[in-house]
Amino acid sequence: MMTKASLRVLIVDDAVVFRRGISEMLSDVPYIEVVGTAANGKIALMKIPSLKPDAMILDVEMPEMDGIETLKALRELHPSIKVIMLSIHTTRGAEKTLEALSLGAIDFVEKPSGSNDYRTHFQTIRGDLLPKLRLLKLQQSFQLPEKRQVPPKQRTTSIRHQDCEIIAIASSTGGPNALNVILPDIVTNANVGILIVQHMPPLFTKQFALSLDQKLTYTVCEASTGDAVSANTIFIAPGNYHMIVRQVGKDHRIALHQGPLENGCRPSADVLFRSVAEIYGKKALGIVLTGMGKDGLEGVKAMKAREATIIAQDKDTSIAWGMPRSVVEAELADYVLPLQEIAQAVNTIVS
Repeated sequence: MMTKASLRVLIVDDAVVFRRGISEMLSDVPYIEVVGTAANGKIALMKIPSLKPDAMILDVEMPEMDGIETLKALRELHPSIKVIMLSIHTTRGAEKTLEALSLGAIDFVEKPSGSNDYRTHFQTIRGDLLPKLRLLKLQQSFQLPEKRQVPPKQRTTSIRHQDCEIIAIASSTGGPNALNVILPDIVTNANVGILIVQHMPPLFTKQFALSLDQKLTYTVCEASTGDAVSANTIFIAPGNYHMIVRQVGKDHRIALHQGPLENGCRPSADVLFRSVAEIYGKKALGIVLTGMGKDGLEGVKAMKAREATIIAQDKDTSIAWGMPRSVVEAELADYVLPLQEIAQAVNTIVS
């Protein structure tokens, strides 16, 4: 049952127009109470003991104490507060936002740019922000009913080696952190390539690929049309482009296109997974990580029809269990695993 308590939200932004605009756009949402605003992180931290927010909408760039410094303090002082970042569409903004996600922010919303039509700006922000706040409210107030309890078919101890040439991964809300947990521990001597659809806007996917490339022994790139899928290379689908694999002579090459959105997404995991099913068949491993919605479900059906292996992240370790849940409830997951066990399972399958 839903409690009567609202999700208590603190808005932190140095621009008064954004503090006021976001407060007003949330004023008619019945499950949200804006308990206060602050012009920077230092002021926000001083207000937290009296306002007792459940969630914070936090700007990345602010004077005196910016979003990154504020997140570091929150992790020490108030780790239970959930944070959604407000980011600007610049290289620096993308870099800082990805750093914020690594520090525990659960997601981010872009500030629109290029126009002084703030009414349109706030309509755009509202459309992006409300599903994320709704997720927090559901996590706070609901014990979500399961359509049916589907136990994992196998645990890590019974996972077996299979002939695998490609790993295809889908992730959304909570995905950057999940990928940062999994990818460093996947062995690089397995002779497989990795293709990833992470729901992110343009520029952010490029910065995400660059940040992963600095951390991993794999080579990590934002994908381009014509790239050859190769062992020990990770390709990230660029924002606003679907990514598929095609057979070109003896090679498997990436193609990008801007076909219709699927599940409201571009890139879409369904688009990637269907092409992987066609090209690799049973020599593919699909992984569905944390994310809202059900992107990936139809693609997983295509992969399973070709006898591919599927791993889904479990509920307890998912920030949002929508995407993996849809696969689990359709009884398509060969393994349903906590985030911390997925890399070990992958190594067993591909090594």
